[in-house]
Amino acid sequence: MNREYRRPIIAGNWKMNMLASEVSAYSGELLGQIQGFSDWCNVVICTPFTALDAALKAFNGSGVSIGAQNMSQHESGAFTGEVSCKQLDDLGVEYVIIGHSERREYYGETDESVNKKVAAALNDKLCPILCVGESLKQREIDITNDFVTIQVKAGLYGITAEQISRVVIAYEPIWAIGTGKTATKEDAQEVCGVIRSVLCTLYGRAAAMAVPILYGGSMNDKNARELLEQPDIDGGLVGGASLKPEQFSVIINAANQ
Repeated sequence: MNREYRRPIIAGNWKMNMLASEVSAYSGELLGQIQGFSDWCNVVICTPFTALDAALKAFNGSGVSIGAQNMSQHESGAFTGEVSCKQLDDLGVEYVIIGHSERREYYGETDESVNKKVAAALNDKLCPILCVGESLKQREIDITNDFVTIQVKAGLYGITAEQISRVVIAYEPIWAIGTGKTATKEDAQEVCGVIRSVLCTLYGRAAAMAVPILYGGSMNDKNARELLEQPDIDGGLVGGASLKPEQFSVIINAANQ
């Protein structure tokens, strides 16, 4: 990471885990292990919808930001089961994960729908964490860089240079999510560098250098430091390890370098 241009972000993605009743104990344990974190990084916890209110209360005043894991592209209307960005903003949510590989694979999200969600989030004060990344097959046939470039360009279609300052991008090699496999630090840096180059082409160097790029492929307490040493990796979108305060705290503290 390059602190001259960007502040690190460590974001936890709880996925479909944790009950609202469990959040208070979790927050107390985590905060006890990351004292002073606000001096070196931003911490975000992305909870299920059912735990958002509990998380907002438990982390109130701590410096930890709360995010959602998805949102509708629509502002309001007859969309049963959906949650709008206005509803999230009204709660006090600051971030939202958009286009996670699990949403794309299991729920049919496309580059087009992801782009609409990014635009909606930016129009309504939320900070989108735009996820991009390749499958194992795409990596094996050597189209990783081309595929990720298309995802970035499609996801940011119509997004202005002014708006890009509020976007976070997470590179998540799909083959490394939930498998225990992790891209090498060199592999992760190469793709994050490609993403930075795409941003330079779209928005110019100054704007591109200010965009945080997170690594989201099974970052954990053992590999976080070496990944965060890479010049274009500005933090992590952390899955399983974020559910365990003792592990998540190690990752957060690793950003203090």
